[in-house]
Amino acid sequence: MEFKELTDDQWEFIEPYLPPQPSTGRKRVDDRKVINGILFVLVTGCRWGDMPRCYGSPVTAWRRLKTWSQDGVWDDIIQALRDTAYSNGNLSLDTVCIDSSFIETKKGEK
Repeated sequence: MEFKELTDDQWEFIEPYLPPQPSTGRKRVDDRKVINGILFVLVTGCRWGDMPRCYGSPVTAWRRLKTWSQDGVWDDIIQALRDTAYSNGNLSLDTVCIDSSFIETKKGEK
């Protein structure tokens, strides 16, 4: 899969769902740059240490991914994307497919 950075439209959609910058103390590194770094790692499958330096520190990107996952930020973005796609007619629940896999166990195991 080919990696592409966030477009301006994609960024404008995502930005409102991100936590605000702290009012005191040090400001967060540029969110758009870090998100592009996170997406680079997730799309390409590279190690965090191999993330291009133009996206900042791999440790910062990993921490931001973890923290925002725990805080539900990514869930909020996905929900908004789903709602927008549904309201625009790009997502339909007329056809639903369920896929299941069966894994055989060795004799006597459950």
